[in-house]
Amino acid sequence: MKFFRFIRKLFDKRGDKPSLDFFRYLGPGLLVTVGFIDPGNWASNIAAGSEFGYSLLWMVTLSTIMLIILQHNVAHLGIVTGKCLSEAVTEKLPKKLGRGILSTAMLASVSTSLAEILGAAIALQMLFNIPVGLGAVLSTILILFMIYTNSYRKIERWIIGFVSIIGFSFLYELTIAPIEWGTAAKAWVTPSMPEGSILIIMSVLGAVVMPHNLFLHSEIIQSRQWNLQDDSVIKKQLKFEFADTIFSMIVGWAINSAMILLAASTFFSNSMHVEELQQAQSMLTPLLGKGAGMVFAIALLFAGVASSITSGMAGGTIFAGIYGEPYDIKDKHSQWGVGISVIAALIIIMFIKDPFQGLIYSQMILSVQLPVTIFTQIYLTSNKKLMGKYVNSMRLNVLLLIIGGIVTYLNVRLLMSFL
Repeated sequence: MKFFRFIRKLFDKRGDKPSLDFFRYLGPGLLVTVGFIDPGNWASNIAAGSEFGYSLLWMVTLSTIMLIILQHNVAHLGIVTGKCLSEAVTEKLPKKLGRGILSTAMLASVSTSLAEILGAAIALQMLFNIPVGLGAVLSTILILFMIYTNSYRKIERWIIGFVSIIGFSFLYELTIAPIEWGTAAKAWVTPSMPEGSILIIMSVLGAVVMPHNLFLHSEIIQSRQWNLQDDSVIKKQLKFEFADTIFSMIVGWAINSAMILLAASTFFSNSMHVEELQQAQSMLTPLLGKGAGMVFAIALLFAGVASSITSGMAGGTIFAGIYGEPYDIKDKHSQWGVGISVIAALIIIMFIKDPFQGLIYSQMILSVQLPVTIFTQIYLTSNKKLMGKYVNSMRLNVLLLIIGGIVTYLNVRLLMSFL
């Protein structure tokens, strides 16, 4: 109820009609959302649903709650300071430490782009029987063209359209799949770790809470050109940003959940183990009909292209921040960052023998880097000299540290599983 009262307050009344100003601020959160409904998520979620049924749905809920807190906190940094996370790291941390952190963040961006481009290439193979290698090259060309030639606001509109298509695609899939809604409802709020599930749990975490999105959100939230000299404007933007973040993350939670629901109700219930996304499509056709397989592939293609664009932008943001600069696609440092993130990913793809496992392990790499970014973010948003009166409260710091602790614990569990 408190949330709905909060949303109502966003609509300032003018005369007898409510203003829809809030909707002008929607966009940055949805760009972040597309990053965690990417092909890496598809691989992780389908693996989770096909191997463990509904039992890992709780991980999507937990990850989304963590994501809302983290993304709001880092967007808070961008609005208050006018600097993205990468710029703040360069300005406030010792040079060697800052460069080390941002170097690992660039690796995470490359890992993300790898999953996104690979997913788009797999979708092209499903739809047109194009080899994965050639599909990856074609996808990369399209992605670089869109990033280098489109303004941010144009890209934002494209991404919102892509997210809508993906969402409607899964809505269609769920209407024809035999979902056990009672079992699913319980699994959403009941943590469990079935034997052998730690790698999948880690990949789901890495696929939802992603390091590059933290850097990206702190940059793109500034696209609305806040007036940092006016305290009332900052407060208003923080309010709108929080609503944008919650709305967008709930959309992402629903789509990620839909992936697991679909896999659990079709593959797990029929004792089918999915080892690649192409296999998932071929299995859906006899179970749910030809239309389901086609919709699955189309949604995957849009997810791959859209998330590749945002991961490339994140790479540009991180690299530009190393030089103390904001993201600007007309600037050479931002251009280099985009190129490194996308082209390095393409090169690695050419050496991958098992695309599905490549997607899974790319998400695991993200989850290993994630604690570094989280604890760096906490340090910066707790810095009173940087944040002023908008510095984190003690309660928020405790909550952020708990999230960082959970992520670190899961990483330790992952390492122990390999020993």
